[in-house]
Amino acid sequence: MRFQFVLGEVLSGLRRNTTMVVAVVLVTFVSLTFVGAAALLQAQIGKLKDDWYDLVEVSVFLCPQGSVSPTCATGEATDAQVDAVRQVIDTELSDEVSRVYYESKEQAFEAFSERYPDGYQGTQLTADDMQASLRLKLSDAEQFAVVSDVLSGRDGVEIVEDQRAVFEPLFRTLNVATLLAAGLAGVMLLAAVLLITTTIRLSAVSRRKETEIMRLVGASNLFIQLPFLLEGALAAVLGSLLAGGGLWLAVRFMVSDWLERSVDWVAYVSEVDVLRVAPLLVIMAVALAALSSFFTLNRYTRI
Repeated sequence: MRFQFVLGEVLSGLRRNTTMVVAVVLVTFVSLTFVGAAALLQAQIGKLKDDWYDLVEVSVFLCPQGSVSPTCATGEATDAQVDAVRQVIDTELSDEVSRVYYESKEQAFEAFSERYPDGYQGTQLTADDMQASLRLKLSDAEQFAVVSDVLSGRDGVEIVEDQRAVFEPLFRTLNVATLLAAGLAGVMLLAAVLLITTTIRLSAVSRRKETEIMRLVGASNLFIQLPFLLEGALAAVLGSLLAGGGLWLAVRFMVSDWLERSVDWVAYVSEVDVLRVAPLLVIMAVALAALSSFFTLNRYTRI
């Protein structure tokens, strides 16, 4: 009997404040869509780092002829200097470096010719213009600083470069996009809280007589407030479900069906990632409704 009464009150409140309920659903939908988009962007960044950082290497460029680096004062790196660098890698950096590959000037020129068959910016280069290097595959790509500190400044080594630097601008751009999405989500969540608060307040004011009667017959605070709480929660949860559905459709058709087929060498977020984010959106929606209801109901319906 009590459940039927509460359900009837909830449905009655939704009918009375249809416009406000629709507004709550839409604002919650938009705000939680931004929250979900920010979470998916972070997941995408994580996937890119996992894939790309496993592919990148640390390049230890050996001294060429004519270098002005202090470590190249004796000219081009000698075999003894290269062997000394290799010895350091095998002993001091054995835990950080999983593989070492020596690229001669001839091999560097071959790779250069494949990339620039007509020369670089109109200049034809030869193998003697290339620079020999040691290519290091790290066990953990985050340990570049350790490798650089050990190898930089050694005789025969001109410079130590981390290929991860190539990807940093992309990751910075994605992080900025994440922050923008999170900022917009914060503004919209505030709007959702205000709308839910207004909706519950209007519903409580319009049913003051019913509330007074329930107080007189001894109804508890929880029983009086429950219908109002459920109204806000239902509207917010519906908005969160729409947000989850919108994100799923966006990933399904824009990422999986279009982007992944166009650029297939990148690991993308999938529908599974959306399903992982969706429960968080529902929890946030319930929390929004509970927060809004707590302050409003204590003022308008408390005994």
